[in-house]
Amino acid sequence: MAVQPSKDILRDQFVGKTLNDVVTPQVVLDLAKVEANCNLMLEAAERLQLSWRAHIKTHKTEELTRLQVGDKSSSPVNLIVSTIIEAEKLIPLLKEYQQNGRKVNVLYSFPLYQSCIPRLAAVSAALGAGALSVMVDHVDQVPYLSTLTTSGGHPPLVFLKVDVGGHRAGVIPDTPACSALISALLASETAGTSILLGVYSHAGHSYASRKDWEAMNYLSQEFEGLRRVAEQVKEKRAPGRDPLVLSVGATPTATTIQHPDLVETNGVTTNGTATNGTPATNGTSHPNILTPVPTTHLKSLLKSLKTSNFTLEVHAGVYPTLDIQQLCAHARDSASLNASYIGITVLAEICSLYPSRSPNSSTEALVNAGCIAIGREPVADLGAVKGESYVGWGVLMPWGELSGLPAPGREFPTKHEGWEVASLSQEHGILRWAGKAEDEVALRVGQRVRVWPNHSCITGAAHAYYLVVDSRNQGREDEIVDVWVRWNGW
Repeated sequence: MAVQPSKDILRDQFVGKTLNDVVTPQVVLDLAKVEANCNLMLEAAERLQLSWRAHIKTHKTEELTRLQVGDKSSSPVNLIVSTIIEAEKLIPLLKEYQQNGRKVNVLYSFPLYQSCIPRLAAVSAALGAGALSVMVDHVDQVPYLSTLTTSGGHPPLVFLKVDVGGHRAGVIPDTPACSALISALLASETAGTSILLGVYSHAGHSYASRKDWEAMNYLSQEFEGLRRVAEQVKEKRAPGRDPLVLSVGATPTATTIQHPDLVETNGVTTNGTATNGTPATNGTSHPNILTPVPTTHLKSLLKSLKTSNFTLEVHAGVYPTLDIQQLCAHARDSASLNASYIGITVLAEICSLYPSRSPNSSTEALVNAGCIAIGREPVADLGAVKGESYVGWGVLMPWGELSGLPAPGREFPTKHEGWEVASLSQEHGILRWAGKAEDEVALRVGQRVRVWPNHSCITGAAHAYYLVVDSRNQGREDEIVDVWVRWNGW
């Protein structure tokens, strides 16, 4: 998994060809869309004066990392990795930023365990003091902090990981375990074996939101939960330390800071833009007409936390590419989040057709992309009637001969139509028409299609590299302009 193909060889093989010239399946990124999504996050964080930490686990590439942190910016480069190989591969890029005067910090986002210590120590030694952060959520992990230093690294910066409701990892606030962990981390800081950077949460449960901007409630809850823990730390901590960082996020929650009502400039509301740089109304009368959301509470909360001398940080990972899960979550309204923002697709071919085989007697089609190429990551079925909402594994993108296909709209996933990936096996994907049988758009054997996947992170993990196109190139939207090699493995 850790063996990478040569970028130069891949560029020679693919650049200049089109998506109709390459073998399938392939995973494809649209540079125009991922760049625009990255810029929206950078601009929102800057407007709200929030620190920004980009998670690179979705793509695991140098090229997209540069877009996430703003390659020409002078701001600190704060990153998150989910595997140690990501941190190791980042070292040359981070040294480049250091040479350009940018402060760097990379966070390994898994609670510490014994076998990761030597490699993390090497990353710390390569980048220097203050460049490595680690995660701790149990008192038995605290001794690893001193081991990391004695193994050749610098005293790491530490985030205390807090469970704010997602129940994936983190200590639960207001529990004896949380109090014990705070005491242990402060003792480590006093001993000089670590520096407590702050408290960290991941609101993975925000993926269950289904109303426009509802995820903003989860964002506020994240900040409030971390504040309770951070206040307990402040009560016990020796004076004179740097302000604690409250780091919150998941793509649904973090992207809600793009809401236009959160910041006003010269009395004019600041709006999000579509991937081509123009307002994306997607059927609304004006992009400023939004579902009422709790922006007032969030603005007040942010002000209060800053006044309390906390540093506020947001983090997210899947936002550059987006995916079907993000459309389902409705973190933003359809003016600022719709299918045209999705920057990742899986290129596949129609291999066979089975007329009248589906439950509604419409056609089923076989594509050469199963769970190994697309991923088997479900979207939670939260509809009032089980099975009525979208429960597929991907949606065909309107593209090429199928440019007239319907795309997920404002009422997705409750209302959905078009060709969907209805079932998967290892290499086989079965397409089924969702909607009225008489509206079925015909497919043909040999036809190329592009699938919007449910979860970009899982889809990317199935591939060694991305083919990159740029939809801004009018008339050449399907031409491959680059190849980005992933840092797969652990």
